[in-house]
Amino acid sequence: MATNDYESVLKMLEEITTNARQIQEQLLGEILSKNAETEYLQGFLHGQTDKQLFKKNVPIVTYDHIKPYIDRIANGKASSDILLVEPLIGFSLSSGTSGGQPKLIPITAESANVTAALGNLHLSLMVKHFGDLSQVGKRMELLFAKPDVETPSGLKASAVTTRAFKESSFQAILPKLYTSPYETIFCPDTKQSTYCQLLFGLIQRDEVVVIGSIFAATVLRGIKFIENNWRELCSNIKTGKISDWITDSGCRKAASLILKPNPKLADLLEDICSCKSWEGIVRKLWPKTKYIGTVCTGAMLQFTAELEFYCGGLPLVSGFYACSEGAIAINIEPLSKPSDVSYTILPNTVYYEFLPIKEDCVTDSQNQVQLNTSRHKDTETVDLVNVKPGQCYEILVTSPTGLYRYRVGDIIKVTGFHNNTPQFQLVGRQNVALGVDMERTSEADILKAVAEAKALLDPLGLILTEYTSYGDTSSTPGHYVIFWEIKPKEGNNNNDNGKELDPKVMEECCSKMEDSLHFTYRMYRKENIIAALEIRVVKQGAFEALLDYFVSNGASLSQYKTPICIKSKEALNILDSRVIAKFFSPRTPIQDN
Repeated sequence: MATNDYESVLKMLEEITTNARQIQEQLLGEILSKNAETEYLQGFLHGQTDKQLFKKNVPIVTYDHIKPYIDRIANGKASSDILLVEPLIGFSLSSGTSGGQPKLIPITAESANVTAALGNLHLSLMVKHFGDLSQVGKRMELLFAKPDVETPSGLKASAVTTRAFKESSFQAILPKLYTSPYETIFCPDTKQSTYCQLLFGLIQRDEVVVIGSIFAATVLRGIKFIENNWRELCSNIKTGKISDWITDSGCRKAASLILKPNPKLADLLEDICSCKSWEGIVRKLWPKTKYIGTVCTGAMLQFTAELEFYCGGLPLVSGFYACSEGAIAINIEPLSKPSDVSYTILPNTVYYEFLPIKEDCVTDSQNQVQLNTSRHKDTETVDLVNVKPGQCYEILVTSPTGLYRYRVGDIIKVTGFHNNTPQFQLVGRQNVALGVDMERTSEADILKAVAEAKALLDPLGLILTEYTSYGDTSSTPGHYVIFWEIKPKEGNNNNDNGKELDPKVMEECCSKMEDSLHFTYRMYRKENIIAALEIRVVKQGAFEALLDYFVSNGASLSQYKTPICIKSKEALNILDSRVIAKFFSPRTPIQDN
């Protein structure tokens, strides 16, 4: 990208963030005037396009409310104006790991262009901070496509990433800018795909300048995959022959073009990988890497400590915030630490409204018990430019793709403004809450409590690699169960018997979590309405098995996020069957004075 190209894109960003109010008003007007006669809006607006009437009459909805309309379109009613006038080109298929079953979100040619524009904006910011790396090397990104689902209407549903990978523009730059061949990205076997992408990334190690994937969890899984399979990878490089268990024809074809005997490289990689500690291993394996490009915010924040351990000081860049419903925001300060990242909302993509959350995002607030959907019934929404710093909101979007006052499900905290456009941090998911009685514990609460507790593992030389939670009500009173997967920082990585875990430290981890939770939880614990929090340590690979379960049930590997709270009985059984140690809090949590 030429200097004047990225500068013009960044100039456009300044213009739209400055003129946010006018752009939002114009966008809503265009959406309503274009779609006022659709079946959905006609039932509420009767052909009118007034903004205040829109807010008064059109209900705030979740996916369940509009699913019958989308199902009719998917089942062959695409020619009628049910939700929108503009013709659809397909559906975006959500991962299903945030809220249950995958969702179908309509896609138009215009919305596809908006998504592409977000990528161009992110690229411009990277050029500003790191230079044009496309001129000096390649990206080693773990990319996974998922098969399309053809609906009865003939329209295809696909993950956002898969649709992008199929674009001719992406395929044209793939050989020059990425280490992963097309065949490996579209390999249906995720293990074979992962192995080959990492193998080819190691072979091209001297060309790699960026490492990444969509989510931090995927990058971390890739590093761990090398940690567990480096001897076999080195053997393939030394002999120039791919392992026999790689049976996918596309992967084997790609290997035949890239893989040649290279004993010198294999010996070098063996020396690097056989070191006692894997701290900073990414810099050693790919010495020219400038940054790790992957989302490290929200639910991914739990993976940053271990990722930083492996990456040896490389910047972790969370580039943007997007979802199946639209391109929402961009990180204009990509060098910020993951915990400090604030995203700047893009006012020209969708029309925003914000539902205020009554508590002030302080995790020990007594009002935390109010964190549930009923709190919105009598609450008026706030426009984009009128949100207040320090306040938490739930995002609503009205989009050109037929979503009207639609609850995305994410809770954000406004941190400030860039020009006239708000910036925010992700707090958690609206529909993710842990509870065993009347209390409600948010995703943000759990994230904070785990962060406090896992610090106690450092003196033991242990790292918390993944976690999730669920509310156990099989006995009375119920209690919180937190699943932890732990590994040593150095040396033996097969700590599957739990004997190295100091029971006193682990019990203190339980207590530390409880001390960090909100007022209502601690009060209920004191009154024995809730029983002691439990940490169940699972053997290594348990969360990999959980990933396999979700992927086998339709989740996209590229979009997979380990759920903060487990809802599925099958998923719970996967973890429970791999528990190697259990610990309970030995005391009631500290109470506020």
